[in-house]
Amino acid sequence: MVMLSFSRPLIMGILNLTPDSFSDGGRYETTSAVNRAMEMVAEGADIIDIGGESTRPQASRVSAAEQKRRVLQTIQILRERLPEGFPISIDTTLSEVARDAIDAGASMINDVSAGREDPEMLGLAGSADIPLVLMHMQGTPETMQHAPVYRDVVSEVKAFLEQRIEAALRAGVKPEALLLDPGIGFGKQKRHNLELLADLQQIGELGYPLLLGVSRKRFMGAISNQTQPEQLIPATCACTALGVMAGVKVFRVHDVWQNRQALDVAWAIRNNNSFQ
Repeated sequence: MVMLSFSRPLIMGILNLTPDSFSDGGRYETTSAVNRAMEMVAEGADIIDIGGESTRPQASRVSAAEQKRRVLQTIQILRERLPEGFPISIDTTLSEVARDAIDAGASMINDVSAGREDPEMLGLAGSADIPLVLMHMQGTPETMQHAPVYRDVVSEVKAFLEQRIEAALRAGVKPEALLLDPGIGFGKQKRHNLELLADLQQIGELGYPLLLGVSRKRFMGAISNQTQPEQLIPATCACTALGVMAGVKVFRVHDVWQNRQALDVAWAIRNNNSFQ
């Protein structure tokens, strides 16, 4: 298994090979995608997360065949160019896509459905012996923002993740392979996102590394009166710095060097020393 080192928090760079992602849809084909990935590594990314299906609100579903057409060649090229053992994550809910991505060189699975959409996904992660991200989402990308309701969003997200941990362990995923994502913006209103961000430590009580994905998300625009995702880089960095203080281990972002800088400074403050 490719083990992730959490001696310090990690930056996961987002590479969306989709025409309809909310922030960078349609920006990258294979050549430009490879170049962008290498640029993110140079800027301080520790993981590259590659996806061929948008999970923005109301996004249309994409077949396994189309996802593979979008991502596999890029993964193959990056596996050849990146250092041995550098983590490449496949962002998909379909085991067929994940399996072929692993064959192409991916070494991590990021599943926004937490293994619920495809019953073979958890078993695949276990047999492949690679890290697996389990994320909370109320509903599906098509429906998740249709008036989501919670009595207590933090406790409900925590209970959901606990159930998915148990399912993953039963399927053969090793405990040390699991990461948890509270799913900021996935089936949550602004107040739900803020409540989760204010109490990440409670999710951390489950005992697994937390991954936080807030990059350029619209709830921050509602707070700061900004309408364009690219205007939300400072807001994302604020969440990264606060996430470091809350114990988050992985930050999934579009803007690598900016968040790397926020992470490094927050980590130095948290540890009361100069970051090395």
